[in-house]
Amino acid sequence: MTLSICTAQLNFVVGDMPGNAQKIIAAAREAYAQGARLLLTPELAICGYAAEDLFLRPAFIAACDDAVKTVACETAGLKGLAIVLGHPQAVSADAPAFSACFNAASVLRDGQIEQTYAKRELPNYQVFDERRYFVAGSAPCVFEVKGVRVGVLVCEDAWFAAPARDAAAAGAQLLAVINASPFHLGKGAEREQTMRERVAETGLPLVYAHLVGGQDEVVFEGRSFALNADGSVACRGSSFEEKLVFAQVHQAQEAIKIEAEIAPEKSLEADLWDALVLGVRDYVGKNGFPGALLGLSGGIDSALVLAVAVDALGADKVRTVMMPSPYTADISWIDARDMATRLGVRYDEISIKPQFEAFKAALASDFAGLPEDTTEENLQARIRGTLLMALSNKFGSIVLTTGNKSEMSTGYCTLYGDMAGGFAVIKDVAKTRVFDLARWRNANDPYGTGVGPIPERIITRPPSAELRPDQKDQDSLPPYEVLDAIVARYMENDEPIESIIASGFERADVERVTRLIKLNEYKRRQAPVGIRVTRRSFGKDWRYPITSKFRA
Repeated sequence: MTLSICTAQLNFVVGDMPGNAQKIIAAAREAYAQGARLLLTPELAICGYAAEDLFLRPAFIAACDDAVKTVACETAGLKGLAIVLGHPQAVSADAPAFSACFNAASVLRDGQIEQTYAKRELPNYQVFDERRYFVAGSAPCVFEVKGVRVGVLVCEDAWFAAPARDAAAAGAQLLAVINASPFHLGKGAEREQTMRERVAETGLPLVYAHLVGGQDEVVFEGRSFALNADGSVACRGSSFEEKLVFAQVHQAQEAIKIEAEIAPEKSLEADLWDALVLGVRDYVGKNGFPGALLGLSGGIDSALVLAVAVDALGADKVRTVMMPSPYTADISWIDARDMATRLGVRYDEISIKPQFEAFKAALASDFAGLPEDTTEENLQARIRGTLLMALSNKFGSIVLTTGNKSEMSTGYCTLYGDMAGGFAVIKDVAKTRVFDLARWRNANDPYGTGVGPIPERIITRPPSAELRPDQKDQDSLPPYEVLDAIVARYMENDEPIESIIASGFERADVERVTRLIKLNEYKRRQAPVGIRVTRRSFGKDWRYPITSKFRA
């Protein structure tokens, strides 16, 4: 006996229940035509993940219910096809507003909803806030398709032993896990290893169906997979792309073996690049922006953001503006112009010297007798931000900011200046990794926009904000290798200050960096949303008070 399973690794839009339903229906018809008799959709596929406080609106849940009925009705003619559909479900039909619901998975077959399973383990850490919205279920869900008894789990359920164990006790021969698990570097391998633990505990093979796409700050990479009962990888779908992933389940007596194609694993840099590209593409596309705009300075950060934007959107939807100040070196505009030419994007130059002089003249009486300092530096950044936002307002393109995680950590960025914009592409990418990615992209061309888009001098020259004569980043910050390591230990991993010092870092550097992280919380609260690619970003999984005397 052979059962063909199709995992619908699809990219949904939050709140577009009619559109999501039609995408699922189309996937069901294609899967059925190719012989599949079990279709797995991702967690909360009907509404997209995560809908946040929309889950608290009765009208939203009602629209989800209507979409589930639409899928059931439109697939009724696919006789014998079982669909595991992720969706929210009200706890009761007469539930009041702002009441919690279930994070549910329903089994649809022949136009009917046969069973509904409620997610049992509700994550409330990192970017997750599910206990705000959902009530935990308690009972297992096992159904049969072509002689195979399938036990349903939803995402976090499979990170704990009890739900899988209960499904096995209820007679499951195969575990089907539907998921919306946000990407961070290394997460794919972590998932496979954790699912291997569930397989070892239960002795059951497992199919892991995963969402793909960008949603605000999080990205889902797909990479759906299946494990045989011995823990070996039997199937792995490609990452960062929509795909119907098929697997054949062969049953001989009680033994089950899964066979399918196994996509090769990618390098860390390739995964990171794909995550950034998908994050930009979906944020711009799903929110209806006609294109993107950024300030191209001739420095490494804006160069990397430009390369990502072109891979995500195409050169025809990206515009760059070079805005030289009195302190801009000639090599900066030469390199910026060179890169724009290499990638084929629109490039304009708008000098900010007249505006800078006008601002200083307007403030001259107030600033009389005082030396120039960061005030004048920030004026330049704010003039640039104003010009970019004016172009955005006039033409509709979103401004992509170019600040990296090292800068966001320490406040080496200007409110209403280089922080002005709509989407922070590399907000969660440390400066050292910015250089690594730039080198990787110059050697690779994953989207066919050209090898070597970043002029070599941009990568090799010392980083500078160019807001005063002969300025270098390292005049104000520790070396980036030191800075980034401290940020990773303190901010991403919650390592105590004394422990960081004990591991070999200079006390002065650790005290300085951690102090800057604390002092600049008020800036980060006003920063645009950006793509999360590490275990902890300055977004949903970083919730520190601005006003506080405590430093961990």
